[in-house]
Amino acid sequence: MNKSKVAVLRTSPDTVLKDYYRLCELAGMDTALDISAKTIIKDNISWHLVYPGSNTTPWQLEGTIQALKGFGFDNLVSVHNKTVVTIADLGDKYNKFSPVLKQYSIPVKYNFKEKDMKWIRYEPRAKMAVLNKVFPDGLYIPEYFIGKNIVHLPTVKTHSYTVTTGALKNAFGGLLNVNRHYTHTWIHDTIVDLLAIQKEIHTGLFCTMDGTTAGSGPGPRTLVPYQKNVILASSDQVAIDAVSAKMMGFDPMKIQYINHATERGLGQGDPRSIEIVGMKDVAEESWGFKVGVNLGTGTGMLLWRSPLKVFQKLLFRTPLVNVFIFASEYYHDHFWYKAHGWKIVEDWRKNSPWGRLFDEYPE
Repeated sequence: MNKSKVAVLRTSPDTVLKDYYRLCELAGMDTALDISAKTIIKDNISWHLVYPGSNTTPWQLEGTIQALKGFGFDNLVSVHNKTVVTIADLGDKYNKFSPVLKQYSIPVKYNFKEKDMKWIRYEPRAKMAVLNKVFPDGLYIPEYFIGKNIVHLPTVKTHSYTVTTGALKNAFGGLLNVNRHYTHTWIHDTIVDLLAIQKEIHTGLFCTMDGTTAGSGPGPRTLVPYQKNVILASSDQVAIDAVSAKMMGFDPMKIQYINHATERGLGQGDPRSIEIVGMKDVAEESWGFKVGVNLGTGTGMLLWRSPLKVFQKLLFRTPLVNVFIFASEYYHDHFWYKAHGWKIVEDWRKNSPWGRLFDEYPE
């Protein structure tokens, strides 16, 4: 496989928008996407509440939009997805995406609203590792995604279930419906299967990744945020996840989804075969991040990956699943956030230059 290219830059609140433009230029956005096709901007709402490191940042969204438009990609649409524990409308509002999208006249569509898109049965050409087994009655994806470019906007953070999360995991919400939690036992191969599908249905793939505030610990929500001032971009979804994983302090080829995607020829996860453009010294940093679990993710690990997984059809494919949905929402939104999260957010907004930049965006 030829060397993949990942752009890495150090940035600041004063220069971040022009830095995103330079980043996308270095990473080859103009050649990675089909100029004649509509481009989906797929943000990352891991938590509808504001929390540093967890969600796409408004400057990441704006900087990516400016780069797209600068390269002549004017046919843009933002797509939000729904999960059982996050609320897309609130995430859009609280994380200040709406004012940015309105400023650039970009429409918003929801993959879970019938008026916006229809779900159709899809037969992948690539051999699936797990998805055909998880969904034996057929795999359904949004018809709207077919024949369009897609640009993913994840952040640099750890994840309790996948060690790290980024470009590959960002397709999890867009391409699978609200029953995507069926796949959690096989989450690594699930997101690799989804990358194979993306390569079949999209006219181009690209990713910008925001590490201005990066997250360590029990992600993707209850993270410990660290100011890192970095941004990344690539047309190789595996390579950008590998580089960000290495910067966080992990061996990317020991992370299952990166390793399996590389073995299947879907991208390059071996750092020795990835060309760093921009600031190579920044890409060589190793932050010593750790993966953690909280009460919610720890319970999930028990039910999806311990011997208790034999009960998952009863617990997650019957109305009993609503008990776990309520428990997760209550724990994260009403207990952890009120007990810990809001203090972290207030400190970030007061003392971090990125928190102060967040407050400069209109409500």
